[in-house]
Amino acid sequence: MGMEKKEKIENKKHIVALTGAGISAESGLKTFRDTNGLWEGYNVHEVATPQGFAANPQLVLDFYNMRRKDVANAKPNAAHFGLAELEKDFNITIITQNIDDLHERAGSTNVVHLHGEIFKMRNIHNNNKIYNIRNDINVGDTDENGIQLRPHIVWFEEPVPLIENAAAITTTADIFIVIGTSLLVYPAAGLIHYVPPFAQKIIIDKKIPPTNINGVIKIEATASEGVEKLKQYLY
Repeated sequence: MGMEKKEKIENKKHIVALTGAGISAESGLKTFRDTNGLWEGYNVHEVATPQGFAANPQLVLDFYNMRRKDVANAKPNAAHFGLAELEKDFNITIITQNIDDLHERAGSTNVVHLHGEIFKMRNIHNNNKIYNIRNDINVGDTDENGIQLRPHIVWFEEPVPLIENAAAITTTADIFIVIGTSLLVYPAAGLIHYVPPFAQKIIIDKKIPPTNINGVIKIEATASEGVEKLKQYLY
């Protein structure tokens, strides 16, 4: 009996889901869109680049302090819960561009955050010395060695440390799903090129841009509606 159960788990198909801003938008989280260079009324170069932090660190810290409050007040939506429910029947890895924790709060247990996490911080010199944070970070807040702390966020113009790990995960996908991201944000958008040729490819978005990807199934809908349609397709 135990052997049969183990075999069943090992034979589950591996879903890799790449999620972006669109999946959290329904939870009320506004996210930068490359339309006018503004994010919540701020110039993105002032609040989300290393140069912006060097020029005015408190402005940047305040911006992310507000984002942290926004995420704390937000709740997972049906799309987050729908993906979490798939764990019953599939091995599923979520690779997200989002810095919120809504996937985890919905019950997903295997989440890779490409662009960092709003509830974590690190010192400005060491990407690997990471601490949990629920409150604000201010200029003068330091680690035990007296080094200034910053959000554990990948800013524009910074490398994405987990992208190689994400690419390796993508090569093992039986089903690759893109939800709420335009496939225009690199390097995350490049993950589509690591999907095995035999894998099913599905895109869920309110407005799917033209794509030259062969054999892709398009579900043009909001994230929550799209995940519901996805479940009908998978089952």
